[in-house]
Amino acid sequence: MIRTIGVACFVLLCIAAYPNELFKQKAFLMGSDFEITVTATNEAQADIFIALAIDEIKRIEKLISSWDSNSQTTRINKHAGIAPVIVDEELFELIQRSKGLSKLTDGAFDISYASMDNIWHFDGKLAKIPASEQIANAVKYIGHQNILLDATDGSVLLKHKGMKIGFGAIGKGYAADKAKELLISKGVSAGIINASGDLNTWGKRPDGKDWTVAVTNPLDKNKAFATLTVSNKAVVTSGNYEKFIMLEGKCYSHIIDPRTGYPTQGIISVTVYAPKAELADALATSVFVMGIEAGLHRINQLPGVECLIIDSDGNIHTSDSIKINRL
Repeated sequence: MIRTIGVACFVLLCIAAYPNELFKQKAFLMGSDFEITVTATNEAQADIFIALAIDEIKRIEKLISSWDSNSQTTRINKHAGIAPVIVDEELFELIQRSKGLSKLTDGAFDISYASMDNIWHFDGKLAKIPASEQIANAVKYIGHQNILLDATDGSVLLKHKGMKIGFGAIGKGYAADKAKELLISKGVSAGIINASGDLNTWGKRPDGKDWTVAVTNPLDKNKAFATLTVSNKAVVTSGNYEKFIMLEGKCYSHIIDPRTGYPTQGIISVTVYAPKAELADALATSVFVMGIEAGLHRINQLPGVECLIIDSDGNIHTSDSIKINRL
């Protein structure tokens, strides 16, 4: 039997998937399409494993969602500039790692970008470019250095009223990591968590080979232009071809530079290969913001991390050691 699995920016190419070994299920989670693939001895066992993964992703969403009025993230935002909020260790550590990624990327990644949520809308409702004064005012509330963490009591304080944090650029990757971690602990020998393009793999295909990922051509979403061989790694693609707006004859990406408050320009797709989906997710967004030269320079400094960039002219740029198969 031949199985081909395709979600978002990836097509998983299973040349020889064996009956009763590989099972998959789609689910709408965290506002996105997920697909969970596991190896199991039978469908009933696979259903149990997949249900565990789905419940874990729902748990993560409840913890980090800024849209859930009862989440700890929402409580942090509501108490911005007022008082610190004691949170679960898991959320505290995620915020701590996020601050570290902000430093690593010179502010290109910043979870406090969420103050821009009410400025740029990519649902078709925005009729004109936001006023420069409005953008500048929102940028004043962005700054990872103003997310104050107190390890003694596990509390988080946003220093200024009006600040907000959000995990849109790292949350699905983190959820994919946690679901993978849980399934491995339950004895699932191989699988894939595809969080709407934030893809994490472990183990090998039923035929004993590594997973193969085909990366979509952003200039033609119905075609792939290259494949990557993936073994116990994550691959994440960020692209401006799935979510954008046209204003005054110009295309504006949904990826916002937190340092300026304006959508990024010059890049249409970034694929990052890394040990964890959380890291790959954050870096894919960061490279968009940093630009080709600075982005690749930073990626080349990180062990076990590789990157592929497609610019707005369709040119391909890669990190030093990435191995891709052009189609």
